[in-house]
Amino acid sequence: MHLDYLRVAGGGLRISHGTRSRVFPRPFAATVCAVTAVDTLPPSDGRPELLVLRAIKLGDLLVAVPALRALRRAFPEHRITLATTAWLAPVVELVPEVDVHLAQHGLDHPISAPAGAVDVAVNLHGAGPESSDLVAALGARRVIGHADPTNGFEGPAWPDAVHERERWTRLLAWHGLAADPDDVGIARPVAPPVVADVAVVHVGAFHGARHWPTDRFAAVVRGLRDRGFDVVLTGGADDVERAAAVAGAAGLAPGAILAGVLGLQEFAGVIAAARLVVTVDTGAAHLASAYGIPSVVVFGPAPPEAWGPPAAGPHVVLTDASVRRGDVFAEDPDPALLAVGPGDVLEAVDALGVTVTDAPTPR
Repeated sequence: MHLDYLRVAGGGLRISHGTRSRVFPRPFAATVCAVTAVDTLPPSDGRPELLVLRAIKLGDLLVAVPALRALRRAFPEHRITLATTAWLAPVVELVPEVDVHLAQHGLDHPISAPAGAVDVAVNLHGAGPESSDLVAALGARRVIGHADPTNGFEGPAWPDAVHERERWTRLLAWHGLAADPDDVGIARPVAPPVVADVAVVHVGAFHGARHWPTDRFAAVVRGLRDRGFDVVLTGGADDVERAAAVAGAAGLAPGAILAGVLGLQEFAGVIAAARLVVTVDTGAAHLASAYGIPSVVVFGPAPPEAWGPPAAGPHVVLTDASVRRGDVFAEDPDPALLAVGPGDVLEAVDALGVTVTDAPTPR
């Protein structure tokens, strides 16, 4: 078997801590403004309007953060409105570059903004006719997007083989705006985390193609506990049964199961306060990147070259590209995911060099 073991940590990260109990010892220096999704663009506050279209899921939002930060630097006097999925509001609130969150229900509905109200429109959603037509309907003075001759938009051609963060920063660069694809940071939640200084094992994913087997997660949990980590299991409401199976096989108490319990911002807070994150390629991986938390990410159908963490961060990517099927909507796990075993993950954890100074005697 050819296993791609991509160490992308810039020398690793050494962490020590003084308590292993589930308390809130780590203060957050967060600058968060309350941003609630609105259904219609609010009246002008006197600033010119810049509207960004990016209406997908959590990971898609987070890979667009470098572009959002660059837009704020380039247009400091504009009000920035992000038209994106309504349920992402708790995380949009953690992106201080965004002033207004405009709920966008996919591409089947127009952007709810009066024609002519937008000064600059930015298409960070795609380059197809659906998103391009929505942007064109805004009647903005300036449009930043990929080339669209039908609507008369100038821009670069859509690149295929490029990282998603770089796709959008390259787009801005073509339009004369400097952007750094590794500028991924977001604010930490103001509220204390539900739990801190733990290893977060995220067992969930939207589709079966990313479902790493529960017995492998359980083996990783046992290995982490042997290394002295407290472990919690996270996931969405649909992942509760998977989390329970992992906990049962690993001997974790029910209180360690946070799957289906946390709100989106609470989830971000737990990741931000974690000592380590082990996950497949999901929003949990992108949050670990955003907060610089050491992570081991198992990739299946999606290539890490397009969706992986920043090269300078304390992250390890595991996959086997030679057997990747590449169907992200498949019901069964991708072979590239199944090529990775628990031992590979634990070896990667050791390579990151994350330490627990007051670990109990290994079992």
